[in-house]
Amino acid sequence: MDDKTNTELEAAVFRRLVAHLRDRTDVQNIDLMIVSGFCRNCLGDWYREAAAEKGITMDKDEARGLVYGMPPSEWKKRHQKDATPEQIAAFEQSQKTHS
Repeated sequence: MDDKTNTELEAAVFRRLVAHLRDRTDVQNIDLMIVSGFCRNCLGDWYREAAAEKGITMDKDEARGLVYGMPPSEWKKRHQKDATPEQIAAFEQSQKTHS
C-alpha cells in the first residue's frame, strides 16, 4: 500500500472513531481512561500536538472541540457525570498499568 492511501485510511479510521465517541455520550471519559488509558481529551491533545508539529497553533479547547463536536465545556454540561468513588478507585488502579 502506498503512503497516500495509508494516510487516507488512517484519517478515515480517526473520523470514524471520533464519530463513534460523539454518538456514545453515555460512555464517560473516566471509563475510557480506566479501560484504555486514553479518552476524548487525550485525542484532542494528540491532535493539537500533531498540529504543532506542522506549525499550526491550536489551543486545548479548540482541539478538544474537534473531538467532542462542540466546546468541551458544553459537552461537560450536557453529558459528563460526577465520577463515582468506584470509578475513581478503578482509575487510580489503572494508572499503574497504563503508561
